[in-house]
Amino acid sequence: MLFTSPSILGLAAFTVIPVVMSLVIGLHQWPAFGERAFVGVDNYAQLLGDPVFRRVVLNTILFVVLYLPLNIVMSMGLAVWISPRIRGRTLFQALFFLPVITPMVANAVVWRLIYQPGGLIDSSAESLLGVGAPNFLGDENWAMAAVVAMSVWQGFGYNMLVFSAALDAVPRSLTEAALIDGAGPWRRFFQVTLPMVSPAMFFATTMTLITSLQVFTQVFLLTAGGPGISTETVVVYVYNEGFSSLRFGLASAAAWVLFVMILGVTALQFAGQRRWVHYDE
Repeated sequence: MLFTSPSILGLAAFTVIPVVMSLVIGLHQWPAFGERAFVGVDNYAQLLGDPVFRRVVLNTILFVVLYLPLNIVMSMGLAVWISPRIRGRTLFQALFFLPVITPMVANAVVWRLIYQPGGLIDSSAESLLGVGAPNFLGDENWAMAAVVAMSVWQGFGYNMLVFSAALDAVPRSLTEAALIDGAGPWRRFFQVTLPMVSPAMFFATTMTLITSLQVFTQVFLLTAGGPGISTETVVVYVYNEGFSSLRFGLASAAAWVLFVMILGVTALQFAGQRRWVHYDE
């Protein structure tokens, strides 16, 4: 207990106590200053009846629907490309992983310069096609796609390494046996390789889903939730309610709604993984 007490105290101080306090605050009208009053589930009722919050939830789901498959497909595709131990494989892995470890603030600033009118995309389209590019961050029809593109570039490298390690662990005897049986490359991948790497696929999908539901930094830095509320996500909503409007009760309630969303989709994934995840006994 003496050796574990620093970790236990840190967990209690920075995780357990704040989580419990957020649950308590969510049941109160909790302004930054003034009287605090117990309101029960009124904050949750207000959220569910608020069209702005419903739009924010839909924005979050849209981000997940766009980001998750793009991240997984791109990560797996690049992992398969470098899996035969091509020349310079380690260099490619390092280059693909580099955006993951670079500060997201710096990445967002660069992407903002790329997206803005007169930026790289706009000037390139003007010189090559004779027409300007859309205002990606200022147009409601393009803003979410712009955020998703930056997010995929930022995050695919991690899953690429996970898939690459899983592909290296696939026994060559299985793919060689399938080749002898006349299976083509696509059939070998979908019927031999993919089932063997399904545990890694399950891990990557679950973790990517959780982090994409919690998306905040790139949205806040690129669009601040705009234009309007077209890219505002649940975590951005929590930030705005808590630190801009100083309505901590409503912000805590929104955070617990997000927790329930994450808990629900994660439970569904664990329930469904028995049908498609194959563990090597």
